[in-house]
Amino acid sequence: MITNLVKKLIYNSITYRIYQKLLWNQIKYGKKPTHIGIVLDGNRRWAKEHLKLPWEGHTFGANKVENLLEWCLELDIRTITIYTLSMENFQRPKEEVDEIMNLLAVRLQSLLSDKRIHKNKIKTTIIGRISILPPNIQDLIHQIEVATKEYDVHYLNMAIAYGGRAEIIDAAKKIVEQVTKGNLNVSEINEEIMEKHLYTAHLPQSDPDLIIRTSGEERLSGFLLWQGAYSELCFIDIFWPDFRKIDLWRAIRTFQQRERRYGK
Repeated sequence: MITNLVKKLIYNSITYRIYQKLLWNQIKYGKKPTHIGIVLDGNRRWAKEHLKLPWEGHTFGANKVENLLEWCLELDIRTITIYTLSMENFQRPKEEVDEIMNLLAVRLQSLLSDKRIHKNKIKTTIIGRISILPPNIQDLIHQIEVATKEYDVHYLNMAIAYGGRAEIIDAAKKIVEQVTKGNLNVSEINEEIMEKHLYTAHLPQSDPDLIIRTSGEERLSGFLLWQGAYSELCFIDIFWPDFRKIDLWRAIRTFQQRERRYGK
């Protein structure tokens, strides 16, 4: 296990700084993804390695999201969608779920007064089955979305109580309701209609160019199943709390080196 002191020495070393500069020179003039999706995986396993309680890993993971926002703003990436909490996460021990809810309330409260959100005109939206969340969380979500509803320069989406299958089911129910009311004919249902009823319908580009998953797991776990059909995928073999700026840059370099072939 690499200690924090060792990590600090590595990050401050001349070799590390040279590598970081070389990496930046490789990506700075290339095409940047417009929309990045990130699966924040490995918080609990990171905590286990560092001899902390499982839910403490979520605190360190939340801190890393703060860094991620800064890094993406520096790159002028317009849209970020982060997989914060899945539907399946609610099956974890009650004590852990309660701690996650408490942490979520604190972080959502801080977003309301976050100067970066307002300075950079970041429309902030929580996507998922919000109705299953505690009332205080729902209230904070409402406040954040109202406070940022007019912003359209950048977009931050937090997938909470989210599942890709659940999203598609919810979209299908909305479409059926429109058909039942006579507002939509069955023959008119197509991909565009479906996309208009997904959680991401508010975005200028709902499909991520790049999806990153940390922790070494190579699967989407239900993340943006519809929207990610043609996304480039990048799997990184470190836990989310250890994610660094150069890891983001490496993923972007990988994206730039690929030839995107839709439908092939």
